[in-house]
Amino acid sequence: MSLVLPSSSRFVLRTATLPVAVAPGFDGPTKDGLCSADLVISDGRIEAVLPAGSAPGDLEGADLHNRMVWPCFADMHTHIDKGHIWDRQPNPTGDFDGALAAVRADREANWTAADVETRMDFSLRCAYAHGTSLLRTHIDSLAPQHRISFDVFTEMRARWQDRINLQAVALFPIDAIDDKAYFADLVEVVSTSGALLGGVTYPMPDLDKRLDILFRTAADKGLDIDLHVDETQDAGVLTLLEIAEAKLRNGFEGAVTVGHCCSLARQDDDTAKTTIEKVFEAGLSVVSLPMCNMYLQDRQAHRTPRFRGITLLHELAAAGVPVAVASDNTRDPFYAYGDLDMVEVFREAVRIAHLDHPLDHAAKVVTSLPADILKVPEAGRIAAGLGADLVIFHARSWSEFLSRPQADRIVMRNGMGIDRRLPDYSELDPLMRG
Repeated sequence: MSLVLPSSSRFVLRTATLPVAVAPGFDGPTKDGLCSADLVISDGRIEAVLPAGSAPGDLEGADLHNRMVWPCFADMHTHIDKGHIWDRQPNPTGDFDGALAAVRADREANWTAADVETRMDFSLRCAYAHGTSLLRTHIDSLAPQHRISFDVFTEMRARWQDRINLQAVALFPIDAIDDKAYFADLVEVVSTSGALLGGVTYPMPDLDKRLDILFRTAADKGLDIDLHVDETQDAGVLTLLEIAEAKLRNGFEGAVTVGHCCSLARQDDDTAKTTIEKVFEAGLSVVSLPMCNMYLQDRQAHRTPRFRGITLLHELAAAGVPVAVASDNTRDPFYAYGDLDMVEVFREAVRIAHLDHPLDHAAKVVTSLPADILKVPEAGRIAAGLGADLVIFHARSWSEFLSRPQADRIVMRNGMGIDRRLPDYSELDPLMRG
């Protein structure tokens, strides 16, 4: 059954099925974490969220016949600077070391401003068409790439400001802090770009000293921090605990996000419990990247993987730690697949991490929770007064929603449907010949 959206400035979407978790303040009956509502839209914003059947009968509208409606998505951990290079620089081994080597080779050979701009724009067009309105990307930031890519990012943020709210994080090995001239220049670029400090942590001598420098610098410059942490199945690797202790030790008041945290799932229960308690005490937020981690972790030739690679989502959430999931890499040596489609990310996360039975709060991990972590609390929710940035699905229940890719979804921005045509991969052909 096709759906035609009203063209007037004020209208109602009748009998919509909403995940209650993303509809704060809804006052009506619920079942299985879902509710039936009428959404009154006025001048591109949500005027009211009412129990189904209670909107004014004379108001122009469309009957959704119980189709699910979600807020637009927040994808809080991506790498759009390196996306879509797989055809040019594949990773034949499919493992982490192979990915590092392949990206390094491609970056040094091909990452001009024009190359990065084209691939970033392609990635954002995909994300936008799928319904993402808020996105944070990590940017490879070894010199001189940091200046090239951050200049491009600044331009892309301005170009996309009315469609996707963009944030960026500088990504670099934590020991690169030892190069004082480089680090000072990077901090200047990050500060000027309105970005975040990031980095990759791993066991090394004097890690605590480097973390102290990172936290002190971020505090001095008023920057938040977003780190890649413990992306390994080695149970002996747990820099996550050291990061939490460093934040507390330095009295750092900014936001700190940690991504991956794979080795936490390999710890014994007592070790994991101690770390999770410290993560909560320090006020860290955690983002899991289930598709990329399953792709890379425990990959050995001619052997079935036995470790899923995801962190302890349930245990962290139970302890009060904000937890989200995100896309991570897209069609590059770290993950050969993906399209920045948060429906795919959510569907796979539910299956991989058992976020179901019940699904009452699961929708938050790709909507309101990452929006809160990214300090954009008006995103990822359906409520009166917020923008009518919505995604309408041809599904009426959780089972229907999670059983198909929802390729026929309708994306609404400011109360109007958008052109959902995806960019053609052939647009990237000139770069692949490089």
